[in-house]
Order: sequence, then structure tokens, then C-alpha cells
Amino acid sequence: MGLHPSDIIIGYTKACVKAVEVLEGLVEEGSNIMDVRNKDEVILRMKAAVASKQYGQEDILCPLIADACIQVCPNNPTNFNVDNVRVAKLLGGGLHNCTTVRGMVLKGDTVGSIKRVEKAKVVVIAGGVDTTATETKGTVLIHSAEQLENYAKTEEAKVEELIKAVAESGAEVIVSGAAVGEMALHFCERYKIMVLKIGSKFELRRFCRTTGAVALLKLGSAVNPDDLGYVDSISVEEIGGARVTVVRNEQGGNSVTTVLLRASTDSILDDLERAVDDGVNTYKALCRDSRIVPGAAATEIELARKLKEFSFTETGLDQYAIAKFGESFEMIPKTLAENAGLNAMEIISSLYAEHASGNNKVGIDLEAGACKDVSTLNIWDLYVTKFHALKYAADAVCTVLRVDQIIMSKPAGGPGRRDQPAGMDNED
Repeated sequence: MGLHPSDIIIGYTKACVKAVEVLEGLVEEGSNIMDVRNKDEVILRMKAAVASKQYGQEDILCPLIADACIQVCPNNPTNFNVDNVRVAKLLGGGLHNCTTVRGMVLKGDTVGSIKRVEKAKVVVIAGGVDTTATETKGTVLIHSAEQLENYAKTEEAKVEELIKAVAESGAEVIVSGAAVGEMALHFCERYKIMVLKIGSKFELRRFCRTTGAVALLKLGSAVNPDDLGYVDSISVEEIGGARVTVVRNEQGGNSVTTVLLRASTDSILDDLERAVDDGVNTYKALCRDSRIVPGAAATEIELARKLKEFSFTETGLDQYAIAKFGESFEMIPKTLAENAGLNAMEIISSLYAEHASGNNKVGIDLEAGACKDVSTLNIWDLYVTKFHALKYAADAVCTVLRVDQIIMSKPAGGPGRRDQPAGMDNED
């Protein structure tokens, strides 16, 4: 159209301000007051985000995700941490076998023969459970078999002393962040102490959060009772042919919950994990701002309609940019309709007609293939998600337009080496 980038930037900036104003007017009355621990209200706001990844499965997934999030929600909801909701993926079974575990699910078995403990205290050793080596190299000169035997007995006695100290502190579980020595394991078995190895330092930190334990650098002769954690149960279970260690902590003080996903293939599990991730991030967003706007493309069509009307009130060249900005919102209902196998042009025309008559909550019912009120469909989107998507998209476009001349410029200088005529390289 021959518009200068500066005219487009002015138009887009005006359109963005107007769009935010219209968006605020679409907020559902009373939605700003919400109990983030009310499962039904959480599911209502989470449903659309999960359905965008797993359409038709949201009624199964949303209650699981909502349960997991509510269990680890702190007293001040704005401090909700998405890392506290973990995902464990196990092959076998189906979506109906998915559950939530208040605690952690670790892939792998325990180190020793003890496979289950209940209501136990836990000690976490970050540096491993083994005989400690000196920081400097040394040589021990042994002259006789008796001296060799005494040396072995001394080492054995030292390891036993360390394990005995753990047992006397009341701990029934040792969690190691590194290798577990055979001699140490022998004495752990003797004192009926379960041994669990967690190789990842990040998982070790989460385990400490789950149990309330303080990670010790190395196994010392005295264990402070204040450093011990607590678990309701640690058990080794076989799920779908895989052995996993399930750490449960139902009594409170627990800040980690795991969503256990089951499916027949790895790709389905990955898709389910992405849906869970969307649900958890939606919960984090609603903890900060719980306002909702109509979903199912109702908000986008209303924005498109209002921006086109707004463009007619402008007299400068920027009116064309505002009109195009509004037109871009039609892509959402168009994509929804095409994905559902509907006639996109008919759906968009019907939506415009409904919204022009004042029904600004009418969206697309994908199953019926018609336009309906989202209040009956119960499809809502978070206001804060729409707001930030709108702001950041407009900012990104305006930034690109401002530097367009730099992006389009050609490299300076003469012809490159490959562009030179043949034979010039051979000249002296």
C-alpha cells in the first residue's frame, strides 16, 4: 500500500492500546475474586489450556493437574513454584491409569534388600556413603599378615561406627548423592537401614524439599536430629514392568507433588507432559490474576470487530494499519474452524453477525460445528494470558519495523572472492 513503517508503527501502537481497553471490558464480572484452592474454579480456568494440547482428554487431565497444584500451593499463592509439580512418565497402561502422588516418584530401585519403610526419619548425604579418603596421598607399610588384618578391622570398625551413629539418631533411611560402598551397605543391612541413591543433585534438592531434610556433605560420627527429614512411606513398586521408588509424604510439610503419567508410547507421554506443563503454568498465572474472558475465539472476534470500528474513526494513514491489526485476530477462529473440519468463512461470518447484534460471548462449538454462547459451553481463557500475548506480539512487530532498514540492507564493499572473473587469482 506504500505506507511508511513509521505510519504502521503508530497505527499498531494505537491498535494495541485500544485492544487492551476492549479486552478489559470483556472480563467476566466477579472472576477477579477466586479461591485458588477451589478445585472446580481451577479446572474451569485450566480447561482451555489443557484442551489445546489434548482435546477430548481435558476432563481426565485437569482434575489431576488441579489436585497436584493445590497440594503444593503455599500460604501466599503468588509464590507458587511450577518446579514443585513434577512429572513421571511410565510406559504401559493408558490415560485412565494416571494418578497423582504426594511426594516423588524416582525411577530405579533401592540399593540394598530393604524395599519398604513406613513413617521413617531420613538422613541425606550429598557426598556418598563410603569410607572417607584423605586429601593427601599416603603410603601404609605393612610387615605382617597380622598388621594387614588389624588395618582391615580398623577400617571396618570405622564404617560400622558411622552407620551405627545414623541408626542411633533414629534414621531408618539413608539417601546418598554419590556411590555407596559395599562395606557401608553391609552395615546398613545389619542395622536395618534402607539405602537410596539419587544421582541428580537437582532431584536430591527436591527430595530434601519433600522430606524436610538437610543435606549433609559427608557421613560424620554424629548426626544432628534437626537435620533429619520425615517420610510417611518409601516403597519400591513395579509399574508397567518398570521398578520405581515411590516416596510419599501425606502429613503436610511436603512441597513436591508428582503427576504419574501412563501411556502406550513415548510420543504420547511427551504430549501428555506438555499438556500438564501448560496446566501448571496456567495455575501459576491464575494465582496472580484470576480474571477470565470468553474463550472459543469469542474474545478474538470481538477485538477484531471493535478495532475495525475504531479504524473508521481515524483520519490519517495509520487507519489502514489499525484495520489490518484487527483483521489479524481472525486467524484464531479461522484456525479453530479449519482444525475441526468446518467452513472457516461461514463460521467467521456467523461470529461477526452474532457479535454485531450484541452477543459478545458467542464462540465456536467445535463438536456441534456452530456458534454458541461460551457460558453454556463453559470455555474461558485467562485475561492475563491474552493481555501479555497481545502486548508482546505488538512490541515484537514494532521492534522489527523499526529496524527493518538494517535487516534489509545489503553487505557493503566490492564483489566477493567468488564473484571475481576467472584468471584474476593467478595474477602476480
